[in-house]
Amino acid sequence: MSPRTPIDLAPPVEKAFLVAVGTGTDPGWSAEDSLAELASLADTAGAQVVGAEWQNRRHVDPAWYVGKGKAQELVAAKGETGFGLLVADDELSPTQQRSLEQLLGVKVIDRSRLILDIFAMHARTREGRLQVELAQLEYQLPRLTRMWTHLSRTGGGIGTRGPGETQLETDRRVIRGRIKKMKQRVEEVRQQRRVAARGRDRRLVPTVGIVGYTNAGKSTLLNALVGEEVALAEDRLFATLDPTSRQVRLGDGQVAVVTDTVGFIHKLPHQLIDSFRATLEEVNRADVLVEVVDVSDPHAAEHRATVQQVLDELGAGAKPRLVALNKADLLEPDDDPGTAPDTAAAGSAGARVAPGAVLVSAVTGAGLPELRAEMAALLASLWVDVDVVVPYAEGALLAQVRERGSTEAAYDESGVHVVGRVPPVVAAALRHAAGIEDEPDEGEWETGAVDDAARDEGEPDDHLPSAEDEIDRDVGRAET
Repeated sequence: MSPRTPIDLAPPVEKAFLVAVGTGTDPGWSAEDSLAELASLADTAGAQVVGAEWQNRRHVDPAWYVGKGKAQELVAAKGETGFGLLVADDELSPTQQRSLEQLLGVKVIDRSRLILDIFAMHARTREGRLQVELAQLEYQLPRLTRMWTHLSRTGGGIGTRGPGETQLETDRRVIRGRIKKMKQRVEEVRQQRRVAARGRDRRLVPTVGIVGYTNAGKSTLLNALVGEEVALAEDRLFATLDPTSRQVRLGDGQVAVVTDTVGFIHKLPHQLIDSFRATLEEVNRADVLVEVVDVSDPHAAEHRATVQQVLDELGAGAKPRLVALNKADLLEPDDDPGTAPDTAAAGSAGARVAPGAVLVSAVTGAGLPELRAEMAALLASLWVDVDVVVPYAEGALLAQVRERGSTEAAYDESGVHVVGRVPPVVAAALRHAAGIEDEPDEGEWETGAVDDAARDEGEPDDHLPSAEDEIDRDVGRAET
């Protein structure tokens, strides 16, 4: 009996061709530079990039995205490379997408859809999957017409409404209903995070949010600060979607809850920002931010501008911030490979990107003591003066004050007279104990959610139904 050839069950690798239009409206980014980042995104999604083209125009073509002549060149490129996937660097309108698909006979997607697919690949928790599916549905809703053209009749006007239009109306109604359900579920996630945040406030622990461009080393930096691997850290774009929070010891005995958040990217789809607000609100709730910058990247300054733009959109652009210039170990090493990075080159690069920033390497540990000290100093700069008399019954609070503030205490018949400087959340608790402020809402002193806030935000949920499964089920109900 002849030996059987094993069956390869791996999905075929898609050959992707990239296309971009440079309009000169994106400071610091040329079409070629943006295409290089798009190639990294395509590689992360599992595609094989076989070619790329870009065109400088005053504005994108409303029908073809690129000019009609460049579109004809794509036909020739398809014959040479055999690509089956065209990826545009900007968000395409349904008309542009349909025109290119009809011309080339291949699947056409844009940068937004590519990023959404990467997010769907990397979402591991129920929370992450909910938010990704909501973004995908909102992206698909205005593009449903293209999906049902094979059922529509040619022509238009009275008497020409074919079954394609009927199915389209049904799907629009179903997807709108699904979006409403998903928004309700995401709102539940937001409420759970608010409860967890109140629990952190009750423990009077300051919070630090790690933000930055994707693949800048945020998760690696959190692992280095904690001293163990608590967050997935890989050298690829958007390796981490779900936030991870851990307690970290800083300088002068301070302790803070540090949260690693999802990374940002140039031309981040607005659907993702809207859908991930429940997660990104961790940025708004943080007392201070640590912005991680890949100092070895030639576009570090442009990356910072992108991060600032997203933070402004979230309402956290003016929050106190410390800049950590990561990957210092990749800067101009000396001739001896065993030596440290060239400090002169590192300092010059850091001065160009962010004056006064802390130069670190999350991989080697260089600069981490200085980063801890600067984080502690930044938190201490937010401390406020207190001068209150607290009852003796508040012994647990007084112990936290001694641990997390710089105070002096005097004891008399009326209670403990506390004078000094403490973090704002501690000052609020002291004033409340002294009877100076009204009692907070009962929900603000919820307990039991604190542990959830200081650990990984949920386990993978493989049983969560996908958007496609529920849409198919709802379509069946609608047709019935």
